[in-house]
Amino acid sequence: MSELNVTEQEQEQVVEQGVHNYSSEEEWVKPESPLLLERLEWFKDQKLGLMMHWGPYSQLGVVESWALSDKDEEWSRDGIDWDVDADELKRQYFGLNKTFNPVRFQPELWAELAAENGFKYLNFTTKHHDGFCMWDTHTTDYRVTGPDCPFHTHKYADICKQLFDAFRAKGLGISAYFSKADWNTPSYWAPGMERGTFTSRGPSYNPKEYPWLWEQFVKFTHEQIMELMTKYGRIEMLWLDAGWVCEQSGQDIRLGEVVEKAREVQPWLLSADRTVGGAYENVITPEQTLPERPLNVPWESCITMGTSFSFRYEDNYKSVRQLIHLLVEIVAKGGNLALNVGPQPDGRLSQTAIDRIKGMGAWLNVHGEAIYGTRVCAPYSVGNYHFTQKEETTYAFYLYKDEQEMVKEEVHLPITQEFSRIDLVGGQDNLQFQRTENGIVVRMPENAVSEQAPIAHVFRMK
Repeated sequence: MSELNVTEQEQEQVVEQGVHNYSSEEEWVKPESPLLLERLEWFKDQKLGLMMHWGPYSQLGVVESWALSDKDEEWSRDGIDWDVDADELKRQYFGLNKTFNPVRFQPELWAELAAENGFKYLNFTTKHHDGFCMWDTHTTDYRVTGPDCPFHTHKYADICKQLFDAFRAKGLGISAYFSKADWNTPSYWAPGMERGTFTSRGPSYNPKEYPWLWEQFVKFTHEQIMELMTKYGRIEMLWLDAGWVCEQSGQDIRLGEVVEKAREVQPWLLSADRTVGGAYENVITPEQTLPERPLNVPWESCITMGTSFSFRYEDNYKSVRQLIHLLVEIVAKGGNLALNVGPQPDGRLSQTAIDRIKGMGAWLNVHGEAIYGTRVCAPYSVGNYHFTQKEETTYAFYLYKDEQEMVKEEVHLPITQEFSRIDLVGGQDNLQFQRTENGIVVRMPENAVSEQAPIAHVFRMK
């Protein structure tokens, strides 16, 4: 088997149908820096981030980047329903920068919406695998401020700068998504190399056979990362995608070298080298899933509000109830939720996405004390029951699957700790309760026993 084929096999293990698996706890390496350990505790306090996949691909309403890979055509081109062959599709996709003009982009409104509704940080795609840069890079013309992009004359043309500044001004942290792969630069997908016109996730050549070309790509990648780390203000985390680009698969971009260089400027910088493990995967990142049990390391599930990371016309969005339930279960298992919303090609968020965000905010405004700054608490998650704790206070959630579910006069909490007082968060204090062999039975106040079940009842126990 050639080294090129070995690399492809390793790529298959990292990502399937565009969804990344995630590293095990055993692959996590605890940082030695006290500052980084402090920042990881900060990260674990945040609980809810707003993730955004946005770029020229939003104009088509198809999956971001992946349709460019012939290796992934079976699943990634499901939405390609116009008469076009693979080579023409790539030409059309790479030409989308010439029509990307989101003149209705209002970064301050996005930041205000997020801040007012319980989101604590932004995770934004500075560059996906397709190589289009959403910042004013000087490494390539394939960028939002490039001469071929009509948006380059707009006052908000440097989208990353505008978003990072707006969210930071509202007190939110910045997590910069960056794809280590780049399917637009000729030092990664080099025309006429070993694969000819056939494209896959990895480079079009064996880096060991063309070390000079690979070195060009390494320098290009380092320069892009350092632009983001030196010209765009304080960044809390460098969130690195394309886990197949790593030393183990023969695609060594000397990541540690550039991260340590970035930390000379931003010593607090966390890095999330997804699926790679080791010293530069400070945060583990499940995608479109969450672990069955609590993880004892910092982790964050990136999950879409609809069905797609990128904007999709007439997408099916999760309900507010589903989103809150998802958040509660993730937090009970010790993680954060990076909830992904794909902005529209005109620069707006869909009204449905806005309504969902506001609905989450309304719930969090009442019950957020049981979410933010909490840590795991046994028995964690048992059926519809979930638990968190903060200092001497334990919180218990009972989730109602739908509003038709009956609210009982008594709720049985499967927890064995001793408590002297139980309050209903957002409701009556000092509820009546009694201990049984299997936990605690709490008597609900009369006004809580209604015909319409809430999203959840949350109990504060001291």
